[in-house]
Amino acid sequence: MLLSRRALLVGLWVPVVAIGNKSPEQRRALPDAICVQIAQAISSASGVFYPGDPLYEKGIFHYAISSTQQSKCVVEAGSPADVGKMLGILGRTRTPFAVKGGGHATNPGFSSTPDVHISMYRFSEIKYNATSQTADIGAGLIWDDVYAALEPLGVNVLGGRVTGIGVAGFTLGGGYSWKTNQYGLAVDNVVAFELVKVDGQVVIVTHASDPELFFGLKGGQNNFGIVTKFTLKAFPETQVWGGSIINLGSTIPDIKAATANFQTSVTDPKAAIIISYSYMAAVIAVQQLFYDAPTRPPGIFDDFLAIPSIQSDISTRSFLSLVQSTQVNATAGIRGLYNGVPILALTPGLSDVLLNETMFWGAALSDKSESFVAYDIELFLPSIYSHNPDKTAFPPVRDIPFQPFNIAYAWNSSEFDPDFHDAVVASAAHIRKAALAEGQTQLVHAPNYPNYAVAGTPLVDMYGVNLPALQVLKARVDPENVMGLAGGWKF
Repeated sequence: MLLSRRALLVGLWVPVVAIGNKSPEQRRALPDAICVQIAQAISSASGVFYPGDPLYEKGIFHYAISSTQQSKCVVEAGSPADVGKMLGILGRTRTPFAVKGGGHATNPGFSSTPDVHISMYRFSEIKYNATSQTADIGAGLIWDDVYAALEPLGVNVLGGRVTGIGVAGFTLGGGYSWKTNQYGLAVDNVVAFELVKVDGQVVIVTHASDPELFFGLKGGQNNFGIVTKFTLKAFPETQVWGGSIINLGSTIPDIKAATANFQTSVTDPKAAIIISYSYMAAVIAVQQLFYDAPTRPPGIFDDFLAIPSIQSDISTRSFLSLVQSTQVNATAGIRGLYNGVPILALTPGLSDVLLNETMFWGAALSDKSESFVAYDIELFLPSIYSHNPDKTAFPPVRDIPFQPFNIAYAWNSSEFDPDFHDAVVASAAHIRKAALAEGQTQLVHAPNYPNYAVAGTPLVDMYGVNLPALQVLKARVDPENVMGLAGGWKF
């Protein structure tokens, strides 16, 4: 009897002939052979879980249920050495797999799979080094956990601005923070990566040890192996001022005026805003205001605070409290999709375009199980890309003061997945066309933010002139393209 290559490689836990005699239903009930081999190879620091186990369900869960897939098993990796064993088995057998940190990716298949799902949940270390003023952060954490652990120490790091965001995906994609005006992106503040290479080798990657790989990991996502720990610069932290304000659509002209004034007149790097136009049966606006101190200076946010609101929770509070005030998780468990568009400035004309997009797509998708559509305006100082003199995979250019911009759609029925995907692509194209028509011609060379870009976005649109170097690096570090078996943006 000739055995398949897969059977020869994995050393099945039951005879191949016996499996061949099983009915299709019985075969589906058996543990997957690759999962079994992984379970036999790993140490007690890790675990393998199957459908029906609560840890399996936790492992595959994503914030957007449209990104959740039923995997053959969930492997909770618990040590870098075990991650290396997993990669060895998956690479030799050419088995597709997923790597999930926080589970906030909205592109289906980017951190999910019908095959072997690796959950990084057990990589939960948070260790502050006062001498070096750095923090070691495990790749399985969400930023809420990080902020909670660092708060008693009076320090903080650059992380997510809303609740529930995973450390790994955020950091490996670039990472815009409430502190970005002061210190740059998250990737600008990583001093070391603990990386498991596809050959199982565990290395600490720094600018000194491997400058090319250090460059690639800063925005290059999961192309070069699996990162298990980040060492980040830490900064002093006090209480902060801010929170969210919800306004009726009728106040949007005042919000537009306040936003325009903030963009042109506020240069204090401790101040930041996100303004969202949202459609939930009607148009509303959501303001997220932030100042990195217990008290805001007079004048900076006065225009926003003077606008009549239907809900406000602005206060002096801990950084964690501010991040968790966004209530993003209130929409967890429904279908969702992001798409990004870089802009140079929010002009009055472009603001009108965004409001029109909100109203148009909100109404057009309202009979397709829509939950909401949102257009998030994120305004940073033009100097944010000047904080790091070294090249990073993202952003590929630092002399264009582009702003990230996020379109977020949510709905309930999988029947309408194609409709929402087509809409988010069309809307982004319309916004970009309008910005170019206004004279924002530098956008031709401005990259789309990988953590916002919808699946199908060309790699060159995100990585620009860096793409050839990233492809050469990929060939050096992962010549057999093992990481190509996992989802995400692939070089």
